[in-house]
Amino acid sequence: MNKLKFAIIGCGRIADRHAEQINRLAILQAVCDKVESRAVQLGKKYRSKIFSNYEDLLLKEKGLDVISVCTPNGLHAEQSIKAFRNGFHVLCEKPMAISVFDCGEMIKEAEKANKRLFVVKQNRYNPPVRAIKDALDENRLGKILSVQLNCFWNRNKDYYSKSEWKGTIKLDGGTLFTQYSHFIDLLYWMFGDIRRVEAMTRNLNHEKIIEFEDTGVVIIEFYNGIIGTINYTVNSFGKNMEGSLTIFGELGTVKIGGQYLNELEYQNIKDYKITDIPEGNPPNNYGQYIGSMSNHDKVYENVIDVLVNNGSIGTNGFEGLKTVEIIDKIYTAAGRKN
Repeated sequence: MNKLKFAIIGCGRIADRHAEQINRLAILQAVCDKVESRAVQLGKKYRSKIFSNYEDLLLKEKGLDVISVCTPNGLHAEQSIKAFRNGFHVLCEKPMAISVFDCGEMIKEAEKANKRLFVVKQNRYNPPVRAIKDALDENRLGKILSVQLNCFWNRNKDYYSKSEWKGTIKLDGGTLFTQYSHFIDLLYWMFGDIRRVEAMTRNLNHEKIIEFEDTGVVIIEFYNGIIGTINYTVNSFGKNMEGSLTIFGELGTVKIGGQYLNELEYQNIKDYKITDIPEGNPPNNYGQYIGSMSNHDKVYENVIDVLVNNGSIGTNGFEGLKTVEIIDKIYTAAGRKN
């Protein structure tokens, strides 16, 4: 069977991860970036066609199957919608968009075009996360009582100053969108939708550097009665400190920790023990800072399984929308108005 043909729109740092996996499993036919030098660098590496205008790519490369959207957050919706209208499937980097309305429009356009919308949620593939999800699905912890999510990372002045879009409301959207949307996704994936939110956010250490908060404290109540907290900041001194999720159930307590939800730090479950957790992929290394774990291999394997073998989609547009909806609830509760 012929391999699927992909194009990447947006040739920044994360595009390398996408290109590597496309080249392993399929064909990277074209790349595009408005900064032509970035497109040239990536395109030459993989012998792909090079574009500096994504609309030209969509019009001229009709043999493509999937468009991988790796541009700044605020461009995801517009570019995905145009890709659907030109007859392509879309794999969209996180977050799916930075407004609930835009997410809904993306889903509608995918349905109208009878095309698939995939959303990158690679933390679902972290081995300890998968192990805990299996334990929850098997009711090993009994009724879940409460959860605690901690996101303590470092994003310094250089991180924002070296980017033309990070730190802006229009293209970045906020700390929860760019840094922690994967974490919010896991709350929805594991425990369901959130009914009520109370929140307080502040910009404590990035004034005149970013246009939104660098710290937040959130209280959440799920529809199923679970209560929880989210504590997040990008002010951890010098380096990332922790990305953790602690779950308290009637029959057990567990904590997934490490910097990126990549370690099972604690477990005490009645008549059960999680063992033999495989080692996961290394985190994304961006030079001055380390990002979340890189599981794009599994993301692309799922895309190909769905499109070639009619497999089950890993993360669909509705789940991408729910993440954005929860973040929107948090920011609205904190009094933010975009």
